[in-house]
Amino acid sequence: MGEQKITINHEELDYRCNESFKSLRSNIQFCGDDIKVISLTSCTPNEGKTSIAFNLAKSFSEIDKKVIFIDADLRKSVLMGRYKVGVVKGGLSHYLSGQRKLDEVICQSNIDNLDVIFCGSYSPNPAELLEHTRFDNMIKRLRDEYDYVIVDTPPLGSVIDSAIVAKEADGSIIVVEANAISYKFAQNVKEQLSKTGCRILGVILNKVPLENHKYYGKYYAKYYGKY
Repeated sequence: MGEQKITINHEELDYRCNESFKSLRSNIQFCGDDIKVISLTSCTPNEGKTSIAFNLAKSFSEIDKKVIFIDADLRKSVLMGRYKVGVVKGGLSHYLSGQRKLDEVICQSNIDNLDVIFCGSYSPNPAELLEHTRFDNMIKRLRDEYDYVIVDTPPLGSVIDSAIVAKEADGSIIVVEANAISYKFAQNVKEQLSKTGCRILGVILNKVPLENHKYYGKYYAKYYGKY
């Protein structure tokens, strides 16, 4: 599986963050073994969604689950630059537009049990690409070949792409930055996601100020899952 091999330059999490992801991983597992395809979105850019999605995928791979991470942000992906991946020959947009076969865009990473599909070239019509039957066919195939499919999508407060992806997912998670998003805005995003019929697994409150949570120390400083 996967004709391309890539190196992802990722930093190892410290103990407290690693434990937070273990907790998040366990909470998802307790949601049921029918939860295999999980999409993540946020309200606005820069809430930490991509980092959380990638580290969640990595966390599942560490317990010998076969995982594929899909970068479905066809508008403004940050994944390749953030992890200094280097050159990738093809990605999701190339597959969805019929320029590549699925096997040609699946990359084997240097992380055991973790494959990746990068976004590919930016597209002028990302929503139309995601609505194509190729996306549905891809998810059906990957569902059979992997234990977990983690899909990173654009902020739902900005564009509709996340709602399109959520229709094919078993569950969705919303990432919210602490003290940055109003309750009403977060509720509106939740309502938009609910309309897709996708099960909302919960909300991850990210970037929680340490000084406001002294009891928990650094344990919940960066990542906190609420289910």
